[in-house]
Amino acid sequence: MNKKKFTYKKSGVNINAADNFINFISLLSSKKKGKKKFSNIGGFGSITNIPKNIKNPKIVACTDGVGTKIEIANFLKKFNTIGIDLVAMSVNDLIVQGAKPLLFLDYISINKINFKKLKSIIKGIIKGCEQSNCELVGGETAEMPGTYEKDKFDIAGFAVGVVSKNKILNKNKIKKNNLILAIPSSGLHSNGYSLIRYLINDKKIDIKKSKFLKSELLKPTKIYVKEILKLLDKNLINGCANITGGGLSDNLKRIIPNNLFANIDLNKIKTKEIFRWLKKNGISNNEMLKTFNCGVGFCLVINPKNLNKITKYFSNDYKPYVIGKILPGRNKIKLNGSINWF
Repeated sequence: MNKKKFTYKKSGVNINAADNFINFISLLSSKKKGKKKFSNIGGFGSITNIPKNIKNPKIVACTDGVGTKIEIANFLKKFNTIGIDLVAMSVNDLIVQGAKPLLFLDYISINKINFKKLKSIIKGIIKGCEQSNCELVGGETAEMPGTYEKDKFDIAGFAVGVVSKNKILNKNKIKKNNLILAIPSSGLHSNGYSLIRYLINDKKIDIKKSKFLKSELLKPTKIYVKEILKLLDKNLINGCANITGGGLSDNLKRIIPNNLFANIDLNKIKTKEIFRWLKKNGISNNEMLKTFNCGVGFCLVINPKNLNKITKYFSNDYKPYVIGKILPGRNKIKLNGSINWF
């Protein structure tokens, strides 16, 4: 009587493929410039030095994903940008605390290892790490047949940064009559994609036939690390906010002291074509403001005397501009006027 042989591979998990992918990541990481004190890829955990020039260092940690933007990537079979998004969503949160990103780890869970797809994702993650001056030190790739349908996957990112205790950005640094600056987004970033996909499906839009949508829907999130760290080094910022899910209102509320509020003039916001397209296709004003960044990817709260000093650190595409002011009161935030969509 022949006994049936049970193997991990027959169950849908290919350890050899996973090992080959780890080797690929190790090779990519070893090509990076600069001296590495530790080699972490493939180990049980990552080890990183805390920078010596940080006085009284505090560790800041963030985690996030890219939501259902991965469904657009899957549909268009284009995976080279969502890795950048993954890094951006965490490191842009780190700098809100005043922290310098040090290291990044990824988690990829997938139905079945697709080497070509995973290579594209990892190359994007490494590119995002380069843009934010942090290091990909490890992660996890989990092959999970039965949990994910064919070709389905999810990704999550984890970033760790460091900041001197006296450099931490907190609510107490925000004062009456401070200005609120908008830094433009690169586009949608990684928020609101469930609503976008609902709209596209309802209107039976074939995004593969739209050059505009193919470009906009997978445009990578702008990483603000280099510019913001320069401003922090010069003590030019009192507060800042990463404008993600919840839009301007929900994210600015998180940094405003109880005795003050952010007075925002929506008329001043410079929106982008993709948001005009969404508005034209039936999404209400309130829903636009609640779900999307609407063209504002990041906000700064500054002393008015620093305005001219700040703008010189940004390229023309991402030049900050005034959209509001900090005033006395307990409303937290007040949105005035309306965005000029057209």
